[in-house]
Amino acid sequence: MRMQHLFQKVLTVGLVSTIGFSSLLASGAGAAPAQTAESVATSKGTQVVNYGKKYMGVPYKFGASTSTTRNFDCSSFMKHIFKKYGVNLPRTSVAQSKVGRAVSKSNLKAGDLVFFSSGSRANGKNVTHVAVYMGNGKILHTYGKPGVTISNLNSGNWKRTYLKARRVL
Repeated sequence: MRMQHLFQKVLTVGLVSTIGFSSLLASGAGAAPAQTAESVATSKGTQVVNYGKKYMGVPYKFGASTSTTRNFDCSSFMKHIFKKYGVNLPRTSVAQSKVGRAVSKSNLKAGDLVFFSSGSRANGKNVTHVAVYMGNGKILHTYGKPGVTISNLNSGNWKRTYLKARRVL
């Protein structure tokens, strides 16, 4: 009888220890999560996007100064939001379209710059507009009456005038 009681205690302690240890592993306690360069870039891209969203509704002004946040044009907006995260972009969308590395539309990640040939200066080939990819087919940018806004990359004008994308993070 004594041996059976001892066996039950050992079994109970072992079971409780196993459950407790499993819970620690499941919660990730005691182990540092593995981070790849890609996941760091993605999280930085999301940070850039989230920072940019704080400017929703700020008016658009062509040729806006880079020293103000009262208004933006598309490239001054990108220059401003990326600068906070250590990326010093050139002033114009054309110059911005030449930095970083090319990325296909199917491989876009939050924080990638996307370029368009739209508006009165567009001819279907030259870069006239820049936005930042947010994920889920959405872009954050500024133009015309809405000012800083979110648009769908895969419909309407933005789908029709899309040219290319660059990864700068």
